[in-house]
Amino acid sequence: MDLAPWALNLPGLWQAWRMDFSLTARQAAFRQKVQEFAANELEPAAGAQDRNGRFPLGLVDELARLGLMGTFVPEEHGGPGEDYVSYVAALEELSKAWASLGAIVSVQNSMVCYPILRFGDESQQRKFLPRLARDKHIGCYAFAEPSAGSDAGGIQTTAIADADAFVLNGQKLFVTSGRVAHLAIVYALTDPARGREGLSAFIVDKDTAGIAVGERQEKLGLHAAETVSLTFSDCRVPKANLLGGLNRGFEIARAVVESGRIDIAAQAVGIAQACLDKSVAHAKERRQFGRPIAEFEAIQWMLADMSTEIEASRLLMYRAAARRARHQHDAPLTLQSSMAKLYASEAANRAAYSAVQVFGGHGYLQEFPVERYFRDARAMTLYEETSEIERLVIEHELAK
Repeated sequence: MDLAPWALNLPGLWQAWRMDFSLTARQAAFRQKVQEFAANELEPAAGAQDRNGRFPLGLVDELARLGLMGTFVPEEHGGPGEDYVSYVAALEELSKAWASLGAIVSVQNSMVCYPILRFGDESQQRKFLPRLARDKHIGCYAFAEPSAGSDAGGIQTTAIADADAFVLNGQKLFVTSGRVAHLAIVYALTDPARGREGLSAFIVDKDTAGIAVGERQEKLGLHAAETVSLTFSDCRVPKANLLGGLNRGFEIARAVVESGRIDIAAQAVGIAQACLDKSVAHAKERRQFGRPIAEFEAIQWMLADMSTEIEASRLLMYRAAARRARHQHDAPLTLQSSMAKLYASEAANRAAYSAVQVFGGHGYLQEFPVERYFRDARAMTLYEETSEIERLVIEHELAK
């Protein structure tokens, strides 16, 4: 059946289905700026710095100069005012060079700046956003606990109202940037009888009395994206720092995770693209049996599959990001963000596996970057909801 007449007669329908994710001149310029910085400054030193396993504090000034400490924070609040598509394009480039830095920037933007920008009142936005976007303050996100990961109903940290403050008690795990952060977004029960519907979110200054920072947690990958535990013991947080209103924590967390899924898709695409780039270059240079291994069909098929899955991942990521940028806060992104995160994260793991195979024994050595890509990619299917949770979310959305 020839659909051309339908397209001519129904141009609105045709435009609705046409998906053009070409970057605007401004978006492309922002990505190019970050791409050049990542290629010239990050990639050559990423391997050695990542093995140190410490937060790269010396890079914060550069990140702020590039507009990556609060990318989509409006200019009136001290940010560069870039849109969300520009942000994820830049995040892909960062993650391609050094995935740990991509994780750090993602937490700063989507897990800290975004909830304040979306749910904070005017006073909170004026107070905290310039500190994050302009003044190089670092934020962290304290949600997970020993009994709570994807299940918000398992949170046991409490916040009890007392005069002009809430008193927080409990422990948080997997807090990225928690050691060096200046402030944290913290979730706690303000109405324990309601379970997850009794959660509230707070903006907490890290220098508040009653906060103890645990030892750095040793991880398989993303070494420079330090994670620690935070323990709150009779920590008094001003009531003015309640984010979004009482018992709105679960609603805020759901909105944050939708944005976070797209971030992880961008990080995964960056890792996968690095795997492909290094594999193609190595396959052309490495000779076996008298010719480059790029001439062997087994290698060609691996590279073809990697390339195809990366392009599919990138399209899913940009589709979700474009919808997020276009509709801001008035349209749910659950299905699009879950699909992008699920597919891109698993494609990145397949790309990393193939990259190690292309490198052979060399791929198992720390001397070559694909060993780091392999470890970093594994986190993409785990944090901000596992692949198993994403599949449940997608099925639930389809069932609607």
